[in-house]
Amino acid sequence: MLGRKVVDLAELRRLACQGVPDAAGVRPVVWKQLLLGYLPTDHALWAYELEKKRSQYSAFKDELLVNPSEVTRRMEEMTISKRNGHNSEGTGVLPRAEIVHDEHPLSLGKTSVWNQHFQESEIIEQIDRDVKRTHPEMQFFNGDSSDALSNQESLKRILTIFAKLNPGIRYVQGMNEVLAPLYYVFKNDPEENNAESAEPDAFFCFVELLSGFRDNFCKQLDNSVVGIRSTICKLSQLLKRHDEELWRHLEVVTKVNPQFYAFRWITLLLTQEFKFRDCIHIWDALLGDPEGHQATLLRICCAMLILVRRRLLAGDFTANLKLLQSYPPTNIDHLLHIANKLRGPVPY
Repeated sequence: MLGRKVVDLAELRRLACQGVPDAAGVRPVVWKQLLLGYLPTDHALWAYELEKKRSQYSAFKDELLVNPSEVTRRMEEMTISKRNGHNSEGTGVLPRAEIVHDEHPLSLGKTSVWNQHFQESEIIEQIDRDVKRTHPEMQFFNGDSSDALSNQESLKRILTIFAKLNPGIRYVQGMNEVLAPLYYVFKNDPEENNAESAEPDAFFCFVELLSGFRDNFCKQLDNSVVGIRSTICKLSQLLKRHDEELWRHLEVVTKVNPQFYAFRWITLLLTQEFKFRDCIHIWDALLGDPEGHQATLLRICCAMLILVRRRLLAGDFTANLKLLQSYPPTNIDHLLHIANKLRGPVPY
């Protein structure tokens, strides 16, 4: 399938929904080069597209991760160069009157790189804190090795660049958890060149993945028809359609508001509800399903409720909330099988 000159994307999606093999090198190719639209289906164009994207990411780093003092220094050098161009006998010392006021560290100007730097520092500090808390049980993310520290730095750079390129959303807590599976899969690609380029590849796939869920991270849209509350409402309606008895017991009898548990399920794409390896397998279906990421996610969430319906029907508010906020270990293949049986249009 992957060795064909032009990959049949529909067939690949169908196979991915049944599970991507753990064999070396298969999942990185399936995820980033096909399911997330990172590369075209024409195999001959892969090398060109990879080089273009990776060069673009390198340019983002050079432009967006530079220290403001370096920006100021470059601007001063340009001013000196221009001045010397007009006066070949110039001393090379920038006159005080020519120092750009907006680029002074104490400037409050909206266009000042220093002012922007101080405003962004809070976000960068939050990213740093969250990255350090990413999967503390895994040596890959939180070990003492140089590799683990390097992986943390890559996650920080990706999230910082994303925040700067997307001022309408910036960084929202939990994005580190959504990024982690992508980076982990790409970094463990047995193809050395691809593993070394896990950071740029993960960045672009992260952007593509979030494009389907970005409204869930935008606070201004929380109460809109596309915001997180609307998405949670669709999950509630989906459960009501497939198991009205369970829906009624949860939301009417025990008054468990789905926001109490589904907010995390949906915004973090189930990364906190299952073991990391199980999450990877869930994402195979999530990324590959032709119905789309959001519809597939809601079906899986609904299946999670149905799988524990007996315990939920026997529980009260406290017991049910505790169960759903700490979902029990389950057979992932069975979960996806139940989710597959719930196919159909998502309620509106």
